Amino acid sequence: MTADERFMKEAIRQAKKAGEREEVPIGCVIVRDERIIARGYNRRNTDKSALAHAELLAIGRASKKTGDWRLEDCTLYVTLEPCQMCAGAIVQARMGRVVIGSMNPKAGCAGSIINLLEMEQFNHQVQVERGVLKEECGELLTEFFRRLRIRKRGEIC
Repeated sequence: MTADERFMKEAIRQAKKAGEREEVPIGCVIVRDERIIARGYNRRNTDKSALAHAELLAIGRASKKTGDWRLEDCTLYVTLEPCQMCAGAIVQARMGRVVIGSMNPKAGCAGSIINLLEMEQFNHQVQVERGVLKEECGELLTEFFRRLRIRKRGEIC
């Protein structure tokens, strides 16, 4: 198992925590010097906040841990391709590298719809690795939305 796979497994553990709370199962960890310094999982419904995305929560924790908003020497692992808000925050935090599990063709901003992480027009570009444990990351989402559709059908009948 590669280091990227090992850390993505940790992000998947975070995603499962979100799923257990009936949140969309997205998880994130931030690594510095081969150690996890921050974790996050989707908490939008729990926190009643559009800002409670896994990446934003983890970035906030990593900044507190390091005592700096610049996270240039860190790698962010996330189970689903970041949205525009999270991709922007990743660039603003000067994240060194991002490792993505599953891509998001409907809302992803790290290559699917637009690629905010590697735009030459910005003063910082992020090194991106895509598709690490993509099947496992994608299955979490597929299963979550399958259960949600079944539950909603049961409420309608």
